Amino acid sequence: MDNRRLSLGMDFGTSGLRIAVINNKYELILTASLEYTIDLSNPEEWIRCAKVLISNLSAEIRENIVSIAVDGTSGTLLACDYNGSAIGKAIPYYQLCPEQNEYVEKIVQNHLHAASNNNSLAKALRLIDKSGPNVLLRHQADWITGWLINNWRWGEASNNLKMGWDNNRSEWPLTLKKQSWINALPEIVNSGTILSQISKTKAIELGLGPDTFVVAGTTDSNAAVLATEAEDDDGITILGSTLVIKHFVNQPIIGEGITNHLIGEKWLCGGSSNTGCAVLKKIFDDEQIQELSTQIDPKKSSGISFLPLAFTGERFPTNDPLLEAKVEPRPISDALYLHALLEGITNIELKGWNRLNELGVNLPKRIITIGGGAKNPQWKRIRERMLNTKIITCNNPPAKGVAKIAMKAILDKL
Repeated sequence: MDNRRLSLGMDFGTSGLRIAVINNKYELILTASLEYTIDLSNPEEWIRCAKVLISNLSAEIRENIVSIAVDGTSGTLLACDYNGSAIGKAIPYYQLCPEQNEYVEKIVQNHLHAASNNNSLAKALRLIDKSGPNVLLRHQADWITGWLINNWRWGEASNNLKMGWDNNRSEWPLTLKKQSWINALPEIVNSGTILSQISKTKAIELGLGPDTFVVAGTTDSNAAVLATEAEDDDGITILGSTLVIKHFVNQPIIGEGITNHLIGEKWLCGGSSNTGCAVLKKIFDDEQIQELSTQIDPKKSSGISFLPLAFTGERFPTNDPLLEAKVEPRPISDALYLHALLEGITNIELKGWNRLNELGVNLPKRIITIGGGAKNPQWKRIRERMLNTKIITCNNPPAKGVAKIAMKAILDKL
């Protein structure tokens, strides 16, 4: 394949879209980002960001893109009609639907992914109650992928674990198959599956070649892991709006709040917390965080114990929909307050690694960290002290990880 052949990765996160373009040697050519002007729940914003960022690419780059793959926030669910038109807004991954919990428990039984407090089934039931059973239910990445090919038939396996998809058996649970709205769910394919060429309309609209292939992507956290190029004994921490920890394992790990994703021939297990940088940004802006961080001595403890959650409820390492955040009383010193918040988030990360270890996962020899929080040197040293582990910062964006999926699919096809 000519070195000019490129792949595009699209990473739809909590606050916006980032894209990455790589060549067939998996080298990063460029990356760009754009924030949503409203919030994660508005699918029109997803499309707007995609159109703007792709149209801003040079004509030469757009002409040489041979494949595209998409990742999205795990658990953000949308109802659409059979033509793919969104019916109202999406329900974000962080929004709970507690009124459906009793019904969800009856459906999922022992399927822990779908039984977690941020499952997609409760969201699905709320959407069906609102719009009726004659709809399609698609997670963020799957809906965008459908938009690219004008076909909303498929869903990628990792994106549908929280809906109840059983990766071990490659099927929907029997209890879910018996639901009257089972046809609202997608036909599941594995990450890296070439689905179709881009639709002619989208190719013209976006300035892409008509032969561009669209490939099934993955979740945003999985894409982030792939971008790190981690070894099997490495741990991966994503310090984005939320905190996510991941580790490669030989077989699926069973436990509340634990997800298992099949990435190629490897299993990737981990958990996502409702703590993360979103907590910090509710209190300080980026400039304040940067300035206050320089006043922190990372070798010393703040002496304050906080539980910084972005909202009520936790997924991992504790699965408790009623868990309340603790970020008060606020000290007079803003630097001390930030210090305590950073330690609070790190303490949740520590509990996460210990929880995985209790379930049979080896503690990581080193932790590769990506996301906005990875850029903070004082936080890195706080984490090294509290986790007692070497921390490696990786600057590769998750969009590169999903671009690698798109490129690998094409190289395997040749």
